[in-house]
Amino acid sequence: MKQEDLVRADYYRAVAVDYAKHFIGTPYHWGGDDPMAGFDCSGLVVEVLQMVGRLAPGLDYSANDLLSIFRPGEVARGYAGCLAFYLDPTGRAVHVVLMIDDMFAIGADGGGSRTITTEDAIRQNAFIKIRPLDYRKGPRIIVDPFKGVF
Repeated sequence: MKQEDLVRADYYRAVAVDYAKHFIGTPYHWGGDDPMAGFDCSGLVVEVLQMVGRLAPGLDYSANDLLSIFRPGEVARGYAGCLAFYLDPTGRAVHVVLMIDDMFAIGADGGGSRTITTEDAIRQNAFIKIRPLDYRKGPRIIVDPFKGVF
């Protein structure tokens, strides 16, 4: 990969992280993909990746769908702009966050299928927040959605 391509990928990763930070405090909303109504984990990541041109606009993906798309970019250790996917016992991705560095990630956390209103989110302490990557236990896969793009 050429040096200019590495610089371009780093730039897009930084833009993605900066954009995601604007949503801190936005309520969690199951199935949500809207900054006004709220996001679930994949809705937030889809919004960020659409903004930087890594996903086509108007499409919706689950965490597992995103893992299928970006798995070729799997990395051993994450860094800013990577996606961390948390897996259930069958290996299916059930949660996704955007890493802001090698230790922390931003994601829609605290909610679930019963979090469908802002009042639900408030009661459940469910919103877009920054947490340590190890905050959620269990197996995970980390991918760089910008790997090999430029």
